Amino acid sequence: MHDFLIVGGGINGLLVARELASTGADIILIDKGVTGNESSWAGGGIVSPLYPWHYSAAVTELASWSQAKYPNLIDELIDATGIDPQYSVTGLLMLAAQDEQQALSWARKFNRRMELVDATFIYEKAPRLAKGYESALWMSDVANVRNPRLCKALREFLLRQSNVRLVERMELLDISTNESRLTGIEIKHPASSETENISARNYIFCAGAWTFQLMQKVGVEINVHPVKGQMLLYQQQESALTTILLKNGYYLIPRKDGLMLAGSTLEYSEFDKSITAPAREELGSAVRQLLPELADQEPVKQWAGLRPGSDRGLPFIGKVAPFENLFVNAGQFRNGLLLAPASARLMSDIILRNEPIVTPEPFDPGISVGSNQGNT
Repeated sequence: MHDFLIVGGGINGLLVARELASTGADIILIDKGVTGNESSWAGGGIVSPLYPWHYSAAVTELASWSQAKYPNLIDELIDATGIDPQYSVTGLLMLAAQDEQQALSWARKFNRRMELVDATFIYEKAPRLAKGYESALWMSDVANVRNPRLCKALREFLLRQSNVRLVERMELLDISTNESRLTGIEIKHPASSETENISARNYIFCAGAWTFQLMQKVGVEINVHPVKGQMLLYQQQESALTTILLKNGYYLIPRKDGLMLAGSTLEYSEFDKSITAPAREELGSAVRQLLPELADQEPVKQWAGLRPGSDRGLPFIGKVAPFENLFVNAGQFRNGLLLAPASARLMSDIILRNEPIVTPEPFDPGISVGSNQGNT
């Protein structure tokens, strides 16, 4: 019998496995596809909320912990695997923010680096930006990371651990329970059509946008729903951009390979991951307004992913009643990659009954909170 069975191999599942494996526990992680290939692969990789002052203090605490730990996490993964997730501190320039004074007050309260800058500063940072901007908010310490490479490094790290087993491309057939405990999971290996029954002392559901459907199998309702986001990828012209730009919810992210990400849409379309022409035009218009020189340039690639939206504006991290050995870590919405290190540590703290890194109550799946806490 395994100590922990983790369902879902996105960034949250991978990091929870890493946290628990460090204790010497026996871990099995199962995923319907290849680990890291859903929402964790598709996002932009900004290591900050887009408009952080729109979020609750609980999310700010979780985000701040993650942001502080990210450099060490990246260094440890590079040392252990040789895979570089390309973490880069580029800064974030927020244009046309409607509530600048509120933002600056938030920054002072939480001791975050943010300043109001003028046109001279703006065009020194982004000389090819469209003309006409007189002021902006600047966060100098915001970083971004290549999330597919981060997930690849985490997967490789876990594959090298003798106490961790990864089971990919499986179909979850059934979950067995008694009154107060999960007792086993039956899976099918489609490649061989063989079935396998797996039991563990503890079960952790990190299924992202699929968490609601997974929880229904054990008679529990956790309202996490899919929110599609589409992205475009551009070839930059002579490094046109070196910092992240954000305006009206759309962002441009420079990459070390000379490419630039543009995102993203917010679409409530269930589990549809198709790419669409209207989204291409919506994002293309945002790009052209910021960098006019790209007006005639077609994107290199377009793709879509499904974020795990939470109906309460906070992720669900904690034990799931009425079960004694079921836990959930899901619902980070647009901040999955950012919050993942802190979410995984908090999950581990709760399971192992360690002193938690932040107050866990706001994230408790059994506590109902307001829904206006940051679905920006």
